[in-house]
Amino acid sequence: MLATGGGTQAISSLLSIPGASRVVLEAVVPYARAAVDQLLGGPQETYCSSRAARRLAMVAWQRACALGAAPAAAAGAAVTASLATLEPKRGQHRVVTAVQTLCATRVATLTLIKDARTRAAEEALAAALLLDTIAHARGIPADTTSPLLHPSEKVESQITEAPLEWQHLLAGTMPAVRLPLAGAPAKLLLPGSFDPLHEGHRRMADVAERLTGERLEFELSVANVDKPPLDYTEVAIRAEQFADRPLWLTRAPTFLEKIELFPEAIWVLGVDTCLRLGDRRYYGGSEEAAQHAVARIATGARGLIVFGRIRDGVYVDPATLPLPQPLRATLRCIPEELFRVDVSSTQLRREGRACAEPE
Repeated sequence: MLATGGGTQAISSLLSIPGASRVVLEAVVPYARAAVDQLLGGPQETYCSSRAARRLAMVAWQRACALGAAPAAAAGAAVTASLATLEPKRGQHRVVTAVQTLCATRVATLTLIKDARTRAAEEALAAALLLDTIAHARGIPADTTSPLLHPSEKVESQITEAPLEWQHLLAGTMPAVRLPLAGAPAKLLLPGSFDPLHEGHRRMADVAERLTGERLEFELSVANVDKPPLDYTEVAIRAEQFADRPLWLTRAPTFLEKIELFPEAIWVLGVDTCLRLGDRRYYGGSEEAAQHAVARIATGARGLIVFGRIRDGVYVDPATLPLPQPLRATLRCIPEELFRVDVSSTQLRREGRACAEPE
């Protein structure tokens, strides 16, 4: 269990029950933002949101598995809250709870009436909501939250139940699954996080298809090198963007793992991804490991089609990249006159965040 910003009373409530040691494996309170960032692999765009709560619940699920729980029996619970403090908040008072299991991702969100309660009362409500969410995830009817609500307050719940293939993917018993399920081995692949999918990705796909004559498919790894895996709600949100194109969900966060899964594929990359292929920082700082990776990529991939993009306000031509010779020999660089789209997923997320209400 992880609790940040509030809801810690749920921990003492659970531990006060006889036999709690058979159920609660660990309780962590990462209160400072730096502590949350350390758990989640970097700074978060929002800290009291469905996404943040789901990520924390996924971390808790991973830790439960690492502590000996079987994936099918493990449950990770989290609460993130923005409650009353010494200084008045500009934004809403809010509580978001999440529970991750092998079968589903469950989230409950509650926006509180501002200044209607003391901090202690808000803490009690946050704890009640977390305990109810945990109970519901285990099929136990519970409602300790409703008696604490004002008439205009309502808990918003979301459940994403995972298909069996997604469960195997999270558990590590299946390396990849294609959406839709049927299809031949991929010959042309564009990997990415697609958070969100944008016009640049679509244009890259169109250009690559014209150059190769192959049907392009997208690849999204649910596993990350230094971040928690994507939860089922996040996978569903990102997968919905590919209604008109095939999408591979994999457990291959590194490019070396990707080419092992798809040995016959040509890969479509942006300059940022291409630069990382030979950078020793992505191989534990080892120059030897980086050289080995470069050699494996050069022989394992059928080819790399690389597109330019804006970096720090300057367009980067893929033909000018400082790459090791083995990689350069496999590249097909797309000139600016064939492709230039000055947009990025990071930019789109920031713009979306700017339109949201302040916390």
